[in-house]
Amino acid sequence: MKAVASISQHPVTALAVGEVAGAILDGLQGSPVDLLFVFIDSSHTGAVEDISSACVQLLSPGVMVGATAAGVIGQVNEVEDAPAISAWAATGVDATPLRISPGESAPEGGWPAKPGATDAHVLLLADPFSTALDNAFANAASSSPGLRLHGGLASGARGPGGNRLLLDGAIYSDGAVGVDLGSTPVRSVVSQGCRPVGMAHTVTGAQGNVITELASQRPLDVLEAIARNASPEDQQLLAGGFQIGVAFNEAQVEEYDQGDFLIRGILGADPKSGAIAIATDIEVGTTVQFQVRDATSASDELARLLTGTEGGAAKAALTFTCTGRGLRFFGRSGHDAELVHDLTGSMATAGMFCTAEFGPVGTVNHVHGFTASTVLFE
Repeated sequence: MKAVASISQHPVTALAVGEVAGAILDGLQGSPVDLLFVFIDSSHTGAVEDISSACVQLLSPGVMVGATAAGVIGQVNEVEDAPAISAWAATGVDATPLRISPGESAPEGGWPAKPGATDAHVLLLADPFSTALDNAFANAASSSPGLRLHGGLASGARGPGGNRLLLDGAIYSDGAVGVDLGSTPVRSVVSQGCRPVGMAHTVTGAQGNVITELASQRPLDVLEAIARNASPEDQQLLAGGFQIGVAFNEAQVEEYDQGDFLIRGILGADPKSGAIAIATDIEVGTTVQFQVRDATSASDELARLLTGTEGGAAKAALTFTCTGRGLRFFGRSGHDAELVHDLTGSMATAGMFCTAEFGPVGTVNHVHGFTASTVLFE
C-alpha cells in the first residue's frame, strides 16, 4: 500500500484541483489510484461538480469519496474557513463504495457481511440533516458485529441541502457516502479531549438519559462537591462547562483514567431534585465520572493514543476532527494534523473538520463531538 496526500489553497478552483491532482500523480509515479478521498472547503461548494469531474478525468480513481467542510486537512496543514482542497490517494488498497440514502439505516445492498470480524472497517462521510445515524449505527451493530465505523459529518453548510457528498462520479446533497476497506489493514484512534475530575461514581438511580442518584447522592450535590475541592484551574474549566464520562469497561479493576470513558455532554439539571440529564441513556450500576476539557489535556490524550497500542507507525492517515478544535481551541492551526504526522510517521495525512465524528470506543461504534478520530493505514 502506498498513499499520497496533497493540499492546495489556491482560490481558483480549477488551479487548486490541478495542483492536488498533479502532486498525486507525481507521488504515485504511475501506480493506479485505487481509492481517492477529496475534502473540499465550503468556499468551493459551487464548483463541486467540476472538481469531481476533473478528479475522475485526471486520476481515474477506482473509488472516489469526498465531502464539503468548514475546513480541510492536508499533511501538517489545517485550513479553516478559507479556500482549500485536500486530496488523499492510495494504491494497493481494497475499496468498495457505499451509499446510504436519506433516512435509511444501511447502505444499498446492506452492511458488509463480516460478522464478528474485528478487522473490518468502513469510512463514512454523512450529511447531518438527512442521515439517520443512530439507526444506521444500531443496524450495523446487529447485522455485522465487529464492523468498525469511522469518519464524520460534513460541515460545509448550516442547513439542509447545502452540503455536497462525492461518490465516484455522483454528487449528493443528502444521506451518506463511504467505502468498505475490505482486507485493507487499518487501526483507529479516537481522542475525546477530556480528562476526569473528582472520583468515579456508580449510578444508583436513573430513568432514560436522566441520572437521579450518584452513589446514593443527588448528582448536583456530587458535582458541587467536586467543584469546591477542585484546583483553581479546574474550577474555571468547570464554570465554563463540563462533560460526563461513561465507563465502557465495567470489568476494569484498575483505577479509571483519561481514555477509559465515552464522553457525553450534560444537557441540563433540575435544581429541585438534583438530577442531571445527559446525552445518552444510562443504566443503574454504570460507572461515571465528571470531565473537564482543555487544550493541554486534549493534546496530551491525542499524543498518548497515537503512540500507544492502537497508534504507532503508519504509512498514511485520515483524520476527522471537530470544528470546535483547531485554531479556536488550541490557539494555533495544524495541531491535530501535526501530531498525527509526527507521531505516526505518516507521509500522507489528510482529512476534514466535522460537526460530529465517528469512531469506536471500546468495542462499540459511536457518534462523537469535539473529538479527533483518526484511521491509520499500515
